[in-house]
Amino acid sequence: MKVLVTGGTSYLGQHMVPYFAEAGQEVVYTWRSTQLDLGSDAIQLDIRNEKAVEQTILAVKPAAVIHLAASNRSENEALMTSSIIEGATNITNCCKRNGIRLIHMSTDVVFNGTDAPYAELDKKNPVHAYGQSKSAAEEIVLAHANSVVIRPSLIYGLRIKDRSTEWIESALQKSQPVTLFTDQIRNPVWVDTLSSACLELLDHEFNGLIHIVGNQTLSRAVFGVRMLDFWNIQVGDTLRFAPTPENLNWPPDLRMDTQLAKETLKTPLLGVDEVLRLFNKKA
Repeated sequence: MKVLVTGGTSYLGQHMVPYFAEAGQEVVYTWRSTQLDLGSDAIQLDIRNEKAVEQTILAVKPAAVIHLAASNRSENEALMTSSIIEGATNITNCCKRNGIRLIHMSTDVVFNGTDAPYAELDKKNPVHAYGQSKSAAEEIVLAHANSVVIRPSLIYGLRIKDRSTEWIESALQKSQPVTLFTDQIRNPVWVDTLSSACLELLDHEFNGLIHIVGNQTLSRAVFGVRMLDFWNIQVGDTLRFAPTPENLNWPPDLRMDTQLAKETLKTPLLGVDEVLRLFNKKA
């Protein structure tokens, strides 16, 4: 099957593109500002450009589009919002017109974290701009009948440091203070879990919302320590553990109900400790 992956050089994309290729898929990926050689054909694309999106999809002629582009890493909130909403609009409209299956990567922060665990159809109530933009994008994508919206949690891998661990390491090396929050509860998800689930969903009959997260619940503090230990990062004396400051409007408890994913897919939703044991066993 021919697959177009937007945001192929994102953290998840760097894992998913080669994963798909190794599974025998014909993969083409897009990038906007960061160009990386992932062993498949690549196209530069700004997903906010409707005409460019149309031209790219018509030229590639994919059977499915995996939409990973647009993240919360931009310091410009307006750029982040436009990339998420305009990008989802342009890609969804083109997929609808051309009968192309669309798999869209959303986030757990479409919820406010006060009524966990969350099932797919629970009421959304995002508390910040990223969550609000992703929530709006979900509605846009779901207007396309042949689409899937995946909600992951904290995404990590064991081949490339995840963005959070990378930042923590850099700060600790400079003896800068780093606080890991003890009261933010999540279900971290391995990049291979998401890649496997997307591979399954390429030609699956399922459409709609689905939660793809790890089956282990951890605080961000405990998860952070797991990653620091795995990467053998020296902690020093500037690392702190504390509850989230009141001035930070972040969801506290985002435990996700995964019953639907377990009933629908064969992909195991491995927890962090299971993934680490699997890695150590292979090593």
